[in-house]
Amino acid sequence: MSKLLVSDTLWAIIAPLLPPERPKPKRGRPRIPDRAALTGILFVLKSGIPWQMLPQELGCGSGMTCWRRLSDWQQVGVWQRLHHTLLQRLQDAGQIDWERTALDSVSVPAPRGANRRARIPPIAASWASSGTWSSTVMGLPLAVTLSAANVHESKLLEDAVDAIPPLWLPGKRRGRQRKRPKKLHADKGYDYPRCRQALRARNIIPRIARRGIESSERLGS
Repeated sequence: MSKLLVSDTLWAIIAPLLPPERPKPKRGRPRIPDRAALTGILFVLKSGIPWQMLPQELGCGSGMTCWRRLSDWQQVGVWQRLHHTLLQRLQDAGQIDWERTALDSVSVPAPRGANRRARIPPIAASWASSGTWSSTVMGLPLAVTLSAANVHESKLLEDAVDAIPPLWLPGKRRGRQRKRPKKLHADKGYDYPRCRQALRARNIIPRIARRGIESSERLGS
């Protein structure tokens, strides 16, 4: 099962990013292997089932074991490093087009069944050479930032742009790195002078839809 959800290629990328196993007493149950735990994590996230309902026959340990492993890896920055690693691989393959990026936000339910809603604004995504982008994040995400639902998306534009990790030029590991797109497209939720000023200060050309002029369903052109 672990090889079905976590291929050998993916595991070879993730394994070096994981923290070493902590020493433990000689007695007690053996630790669930990291690859099996990652399989359980992916199974829960892809299926949407509660952690406690993770089937034992998958060989991934209990749902709480997988949840704790997910939490531990989050605390030490595994997912951020994985994201950066994958982006660099795409950069090396020439799959990141820095000419245009898009910025948008989406609201998601708060965890653990809370009534309040959390927002994920903004999402900076780059068009791959053969790909597209939509508000459902079907493009290539360069950065994702989180905030409370009562924070207006326009106030997080700078955080989202600055969250794009610096990437080496294709095939190089020294010298100049790149993290700024040439143009950034956004809907009229970002139609404020401060947003345009923030982008120009970073040498990014703003392409933001204008309120009262362009459709609310379109990005700036």
